[in-house]
Amino acid sequence: MLARVVRWEGADAAALEASAAGIRQQVEESDGPPPGVPAKRLLILQDAAAGKTVAITLFETEADYAEGDATLSSMSPPGDGMGQRVAVEKLEVVVEAEA
Repeated sequence: MLARVVRWEGADAAALEASAAGIRQQVEESDGPPPGVPAKRLLILQDAAAGKTVAITLFETEADYAEGDATLSSMSPPGDGMGQRVAVEKLEVVVEAEA
C-alpha cells in the first residue's frame, strides 16, 4: 500500500475551516474520494490555530497512486485555500492497524 502525504502551511484559521467543510461536503456527496482518486482511505488532519494541514491518501497499487496523484495535483482546495503547499511525498505503508 502507498501513501500520498501532502502538507500545507500558513493558512488563516477561518480559511482552513471553510476548506475542510467544502472537502467534507464533497466527500459526503460522492460517498468517498473525488472521481479519479481510487483511494482506499483519505485522512485530512488540521491545526487551524497554527494554519497547518496534512492530507494522507492511501492507495492499493502503484497504478492507483499514479492516477490519484495526477488528479489531486490538478485540483485546488475549495474556499480560500489551505495556505502554501510545502510538501508532497510518496511513502510506503509498512504498518497499518485499527483499534
